Amino acid sequence: MAVSWPVLVILVQAFIVQVKLCEIPEGNTRLIRSLNLKLLRTMLDVHHDANPSVYVGLRLSEDHNLEKEDEYFKRLKTSVETISRSSLNIKEGEPRTGLLALHLLAQKASCEVTDTHVRNRLITHLKYHLHREKENIALHNKPLSSYYQYSLGILAMCVSDKTMDRHVIHKLILAAEHNQLGHGESISIDTEAMAGLALLCVKKRSSYPRELIEEIKREVKNIKEKILASQRPEGQLGNIYSTPLAVQFLSQLIGKKTKESCSKAMSALVEAMKQGKFSNPGMMSQLIPVLHHKSYMDVANVQCGKIENDPLVIPTSTSPPNTDIGEDLIQVRLVVEGQKFNKLFEVHSQSSLLDILKTARKQNSDFSFETKDSLHGPFLMSVNDVKGYWQLLRDPDVSLLEGIADYKPKNGETIILRPGSL
Repeated sequence: MAVSWPVLVILVQAFIVQVKLCEIPEGNTRLIRSLNLKLLRTMLDVHHDANPSVYVGLRLSEDHNLEKEDEYFKRLKTSVETISRSSLNIKEGEPRTGLLALHLLAQKASCEVTDTHVRNRLITHLKYHLHREKENIALHNKPLSSYYQYSLGILAMCVSDKTMDRHVIHKLILAAEHNQLGHGESISIDTEAMAGLALLCVKKRSSYPRELIEEIKREVKNIKEKILASQRPEGQLGNIYSTPLAVQFLSQLIGKKTKESCSKAMSALVEAMKQGKFSNPGMMSQLIPVLHHKSYMDVANVQCGKIENDPLVIPTSTSPPNTDIGEDLIQVRLVVEGQKFNKLFEVHSQSSLLDILKTARKQNSDFSFETKDSLHGPFLMSVNDVKGYWQLLRDPDVSLLEGIADYKPKNGETIILRPGSL
């Protein structure tokens, strides 16, 4: 049956609305290019493992340095080959669902013909981890890792055109339905957005039962409403660092209210970029796609053969970005709640919280801390031999949005380390 002209016009208009849904304020081409270059420069740091999130972010950009991207992908392949040779066994407390998912997205985004055996082993590992996560949800009402990693795992499998056990998907639907994606009673916008992207991807597949798809449609709508309700007057969705993923999700939807909120969020992101808010490679890698009207779902459609331009040129300086320490001295107080530790330290301006913790350890025999590397930088795991989740706050009770390597206290600030439960 032929499509009538009025219907065709409506379909075309809907497509245009979706493409232009999250408009970027004009006149920011240079700013966007500088962020691309900033992320590209992080590839030069050979002292840290290659980060698949960085590679995926750059592959979803319109601007490239193909030579450096190819070199970085070779480093990623070394990690993938190590994973493919390892056993499937998951040690307690060491789920790798998110890392495996990002590696799979990186493989899909590359223009290189991947070793089929290695890639299949990677998929096998991710399937196994998702199965174990699902079992833990059934037994303990929570995944082994987090719902963010669980959602990312489902998204990576879907983008790679791999069919999953529908019970794995249903567990995510139930978690979204019962508001279990956050931390306690608080909503985690980045987790909601990642779950929304995963469910949207599955919805587009034709290999799942109709009943499951109907449930997905309902939860996608609920996730959308929660994200829109989280928007602050300045435009950010949740906080400025959860906004990129939220925009990735909203960009896949259609609606006047969604368009207005999304464009307002884009303005907030541009303003934050001007203020130098995005310096962490993991955060930048989530922002780059939305600046080029893309989301992680577009990994499935990377057009390798059409990348003809190669405009990103790295400056001759090979020093890692953001290593400058100010010459002025500032005073920062460090407080460990529940312990008798409350001391003032003098450090150079532009010192990170990690630098301050190191200073505290060097100057005080009664202070110690341990960190664990993650794709978003070091994560505080232990303070004075007390292991567990440590909340970072600025006095009196303001949670820090950045990690210990990214947050730079101002003169006179008091930083509070508050113990909590995982």
